[in-house]
Amino acid sequence: MNPQSNSKISLEIDGAQCEATPDDTILSVCQASGINLPTICFASNLTPANTCRICVVELEGSRALVPACSRKVSEGMTISTNSARVLTSRKMVLELLSSSVDLARADTDMQAWLTDYEADPSRHGPAAATVSQAAKLQDTLYVRDYARCVLCYKCVQACGVEAQHSFAITVANRGFDATIATEFDIPLPDSACVYCGNCIGVCPTGALIFNIEFEMRESGEWDESRQATTRTVCPYCGVGCNLEILAQDETVVRVTSPADHEVSHGHLCIKGRFGTGAAPVSAPEPN
Repeated sequence: MNPQSNSKISLEIDGAQCEATPDDTILSVCQASGINLPTICFASNLTPANTCRICVVELEGSRALVPACSRKVSEGMTISTNSARVLTSRKMVLELLSSSVDLARADTDMQAWLTDYEADPSRHGPAAATVSQAAKLQDTLYVRDYARCVLCYKCVQACGVEAQHSFAITVANRGFDATIATEFDIPLPDSACVYCGNCIGVCPTGALIFNIEFEMRESGEWDESRQATTRTVCPYCGVGCNLEILAQDETVVRVTSPADHEVSHGHLCIKGRFGTGAAPVSAPEPN
């Protein structure tokens, strides 16, 4: 631990004085102060990847806008989270993302940001550039629908050193051709994937989705007004991972884990993720 981590420093955010420690980030101080910053690639149980650039803020003395999720605070900082420059940058990021991918299944926060920042993706072209990708249905557990992927890298992190250490997926190619892929683009069941589903747990756009949820959405059966979430303990072993089970009409449609739980930290194994009714718990077979 940093020996200075308990020392207090002062900084100014949006005209208000704040106290923090040197280990705090701008984002964590903003959250503690009740200032909500938009984030896409950030997750509290992953190392900041600095890919989406939507959490940027204006730091006095800095030539460029800085990412709040990873920038540590320092004494005397003066920060603006809602200047005209910041708002324009966030609007542009949202427009570029929503002009190139299908965000119809993105989490509710992202949908709200598109409205709040008055994003107009049509300025960048009439059609999504990657929406023509077909969804990959290669097993009975989950679907990879990369027409909805914003390349936030969180799934790659969760598959790698941050959680599972399987390294089954990575980013392949460049530019508009960039996509999340297995090694040599082999089918997922033939890869190093162990089907923990931790990639699903961190995906913000619905690009990675439970098979049953995908089928219900495609058929029009998905109805959030008939859904309820129950928090419980995984029954498969004695580790004590917590589960948040989403059910519709008493049918399990999604299983996640709270990121702030001291045991699971948001991550699960194949049994915890898929063994509670959302899918068969046995390992999938290649088609």
